[in-house]
Amino acid sequence: YSVKVRVLADKSAVDLSNVKMAMNPFCEIALEEAVRLKEKKLVSEIIAVSIGSKPCQETLRTAFAIGADKGIHINTDLRSDQDIQPLAVAKVMKYIAEREKVNLVIVGKQSIDGDNCQTGQMLAALLGWPQCTFASKLSFSDDKSAMEADRETDTGSEKVKITLPAVVTADLRLNEPRYATLPNIMKAKKKPIEVLTASEMGLDLSPQNRVQRVEDPPVRKAGIFVGDVDQLLDRLRNEAAVIK
Repeated sequence: YSVKVRVLADKSAVDLSNVKMAMNPFCEIALEEAVRLKEKKLVSEIIAVSIGSKPCQETLRTAFAIGADKGIHINTDLRSDQDIQPLAVAKVMKYIAEREKVNLVIVGKQSIDGDNCQTGQMLAALLGWPQCTFASKLSFSDDKSAMEADRETDTGSEKVKITLPAVVTADLRLNEPRYATLPNIMKAKKKPIEVLTASEMGLDLSPQNRVQRVEDPPVRKAGIFVGDVDQLLDRLRNEAAVIK
């Protein structure tokens, strides 16, 4: 994405005006995995949930075009990049999971704006369900009562088995999301979206911490050209002082 990042004049946040939002890439992977599970007849219905102001309904339209059956929009004026925090999202997902009586929740391992990597873990704790984070491969048991998963770790990968219902967070290697076809994009425009508010769910989505100030990154100095390796070493040694 080629976007010029600008900070608001009061330094309170990044300026999001005229910025077109898109589905979080890891959530796109989670959705793709749900669609593949449905194509294998391992799940019966896919419910996509998005939290934010009215424009986020376009994200749900994208989910419909990829393969979601139902879309739920949690309408709020809170900023999606810093005010809608992992615990609030987990509370919303818990409410939806219990209301819809689902037995599997797949979310992206983290968002690429907040980068918190906490929502799935918090959701599993609130529900009291098993969890598999950073999943790179999923498979169901024959009776569909449990799942085996490969999960990414700092040292490689490990295989875990969890009983359902469960929460899974999708890693980059779980799959490669498909592109929505034009016919499906057109069909998605006509599908109904359920709209809920925090008050209707009896939830408080207020942020638990607040950003005090946002600054523009420092302007990088222009680079220089050197004639040869000796000049490079001389500058690194005597000007930058990074080598001795």
